[in-house]
Amino acid sequence: MLISEVKNELLNHIIPFWDALRDNEFGGFYGQMDNDLNLDKKGGKGVILNSRILWFYSSVYRTVGGEKNLDNARHAYEFLRDKCVDRENGGVYWMMNYDGTVMDSMKHTYNQAFAIYALSTYYLACKDKEALDLAFELFETVEKKCTDDVAYMEAFDRNWQLIENDALSENGLMADKTMNTVLHLIEGYTVLLEASGDERVKSRLKFLLDITENKIFDSENNKLLVFFDRELNVIGDIHSYGHDIEATWLIDRACDVLGDKAYIDRWAAINLRISNNIYNIAYENHSLNNERDKTEIDKKRVWWVQAESVVGFVNAYQHGGDKKFLEAAADIWGWIKNVQIDKREGSEWWAEVDYNGKPMPKFTMVNEWKCPYHNGRMCMEIMHRGIDA
Repeated sequence: MLISEVKNELLNHIIPFWDALRDNEFGGFYGQMDNDLNLDKKGGKGVILNSRILWFYSSVYRTVGGEKNLDNARHAYEFLRDKCVDRENGGVYWMMNYDGTVMDSMKHTYNQAFAIYALSTYYLACKDKEALDLAFELFETVEKKCTDDVAYMEAFDRNWQLIENDALSENGLMADKTMNTVLHLIEGYTVLLEASGDERVKSRLKFLLDITENKIFDSENNKLLVFFDRELNVIGDIHSYGHDIEATWLIDRACDVLGDKAYIDRWAAINLRISNNIYNIAYENHSLNNERDKTEIDKKRVWWVQAESVVGFVNAYQHGGDKKFLEAAADIWGWIKNVQIDKREGSEWWAEVDYNGKPMPKFTMVNEWKCPYHNGRMCMEIMHRGIDA
């Protein structure tokens, strides 16, 4: 039932919603829609959003085919290639105006990672060498501009001078480095390695996995630390439940692409520990709590957290065989289809609902973060894995 239902959600709900957001006049996809489903055709277009849409349609084409899906991927690619790349200084910008001019010229390592992820996936979909070459240009830029003697710095101005990392800092903290950026560099480099087999990418992917194991993974508490100073000393007391469960399967996937048995075995054990911890402390009311800040539990239900928990728990079941994980995945999918999915005509998923399922108006239906990446990927992952519940 799970496979057929998520396939239907992908084909008949998520894809049509994003199809309708294609901007044929100025390129890319419209970037702003409020919770009353009012589309702002002159709203900003986040580069993260456009990269994720490029990834999405490329992945949909690889999963179910369809020339329309490939054409939408090509449309997103051309906008990214022609409008979002700084040809003078390197890297992709943070935010574009509706017409493809620069709105926010910040360069962020997290954003570069998603562009690499998207371009590499597009290459796998259609074998356009130009896209892979651009992915490598961004890889080289990240390795040259974003690294220090510890790991990766994150926020830069147009000319690659460091600025405050407020884009990825939260909870009243200002972090130099974040687990979130490391995780998505792993994600981007995984697909770049899959597309190319390049030894430099393999080496840096191992470096990122080692940083995660040695600095980010809290082995005493079986969780990932979130915010760090420049030397990778932890700051704050935050536990992001969604990132933990997302990381388990993304890191398992990275190790599979690496093909290194030592990494595969070591991380499979770590990720089962993380998955069990999330199951025990964050899974309640048929869904997943969002995060903990010190002693306060944030219990709002966030669209991407629910989507990633379905994949993460299925992945844990596949690695450990414990049926509680499969039952949890099916239970959370039940929450998603009954509560998180907006039933209004022409809508998609509520970004955030409260513990009782009431929509929360603060986070809009489409913005630089709200995209078809998490929920669309959940559907495709369940289809690819062939695990039903």
